[in-house]
Amino acid sequence: MIRVLIERHIAETLESAYEEHSRSVLQQAVSAPGFISGETLYDAADPNHRLTLSNWRSAAEWDRWFHSDTRKELMSAILPMMDRDEKITILEQC
Repeated sequence: MIRVLIERHIAETLESAYEEHSRSVLQQAVSAPGFISGETLYDAADPNHRLTLSNWRSAAEWDRWFHSDTRKELMSAILPMMDRDEKITILEQC
């Protein structure tokens, strides 16, 4: 199993629109092969700093979802709402 940490920083005034679109991404990810679970959090010191932590059976299954046309299409609506590049970290247990 791997965990994927996705960090995004949302531009001011676009928080509501981002919430709506990010839920769509997570809803689609749930049905992706290899997806186990996921949650979205925000930084208490900076509410526009959003973090999504998801669990996947394997890096290959995450990679398949990451490069899927579905995710690319959903992300095309989210990317313009961000004021920084998305940061993705793949985590493995020690």
